[in-house]
Amino acid sequence: MITVKTKVDLSGTTRRRKRVVCDDAEMPGRLPRITRLMALAIRFDELLRTGKVRDLAHLADIGNVSQPRISQILSLVLLAPDIQESLLFLPRIHRGKPKISEKRLRPITALVNWDEQRKRWKQAGFGDLSDQV
Repeated sequence: MITVKTKVDLSGTTRRRKRVVCDDAEMPGRLPRITRLMALAIRFDELLRTGKVRDLAHLADIGNVSQPRISQILSLVLLAPDIQESLLFLPRIHRGKPKISEKRLRPITALVNWDEQRKRWKQAGFGDLSDQV
């Protein structure tokens, strides 16, 4: 039998999660949920186009969500490019609910014509696209 003698420092355990503190003071608040969903939709679309996932069912299994929810998220890539850009560059939220939600965008994503989408975007009160970016 071999005996090993060593000093062990138990003052700081490594099993704890380390909290990463962002020292960038000009980034308070949080990204709107629709911004994160838009980025996710773009990523899902890329995974499907490159063949890294077989289909929506495979993507749903990987993401541990339902296939209809994947379809709802993916419908965001059908929006006009300037609307997508506006969603990606929305200002951070400091408190309260965001003005734009995925549920309120569903009727707009159902429209095929981008000009119609832009018109409905403006009618919904989301603002002028040229002002948001």
